[in-house]
Amino acid sequence: MKFFALIGSSFLAFMEEIGGVFILLCRVVRAFPGIFRNMKNIVLQMERIGIGSIPLVLVTSLFVGAVTAIQAAYQFQGFVPMRYIGAVVGKSVTLELGPVLTALVVGGRVSAAIAAELGTMKVTEQIDAMEMIAIDPVDYLVLPRIVAATLMLPVLAVFSDLLAILGGMVVSKISMGVSMNVFQNGLRLLFESQDLIGGLVKTFFFGFIIAFMGCYHGFSTKGGAEGVGIATMKAVVSSCLLVLVANYLLASLIFRVIFAPK
Repeated sequence: MKFFALIGSSFLAFMEEIGGVFILLCRVVRAFPGIFRNMKNIVLQMERIGIGSIPLVLVTSLFVGAVTAIQAAYQFQGFVPMRYIGAVVGKSVTLELGPVLTALVVGGRVSAAIAAELGTMKVTEQIDAMEMIAIDPVDYLVLPRIVAATLMLPVLAVFSDLLAILGGMVVSKISMGVSMNVFQNGLRLLFESQDLIGGLVKTFFFGFIIAFMGCYHGFSTKGGAEGVGIATMKAVVSSCLLVLVANYLLASLIFRVIFAPK
């Protein structure tokens, strides 16, 4: 009986989470027409999310490109000419590694920061005070963060793609003796604009997911400092999992339906 009671309580808690997410999503959609009233907050959040994440994206992208080049060279030995390393790095980075890894590392940073900030405001009753003076917290706190993350993640993804390809080029030159001209020729060989476009389209959804989950768990915080820590953990875990799920769904839609070979 205890087992079934545990299953039932877990199911009810899950459904409560789904309901809370849906309610907040409806409030965000309803507040969206007033987006231009908070341009100052949006620009501030774009600076925090975008510029603040550049050092993290820089380190991650360089090593992602370097590892991709090394792994490609290892797989190619004796089978495929090394001039195709650039093609493999370019395809891998623009299609998956750049958008997804950028979303994961930025998501860990951004969703945790949002959840901690809003969670602290929630447990200290600052959000309740805003509602008491007729300020909509969704309009003032949630919407600017969601818009900023949705707009800045594609920018970070482009930055990540360029750095990853640069990292792969440098490692190919130093470790495998592949000249930069050969690498660039390989990069052009299989490059298609739809690969880059498809990868960037996904990042708009990733940015929305990251900020939305941070805001949701921040608004759902209970129990003081311990609750803030729990909310931060949940925000990071849920945003990363949803990014991976969304990546599969969006990749299936974009590359198997929209950009499918005619």
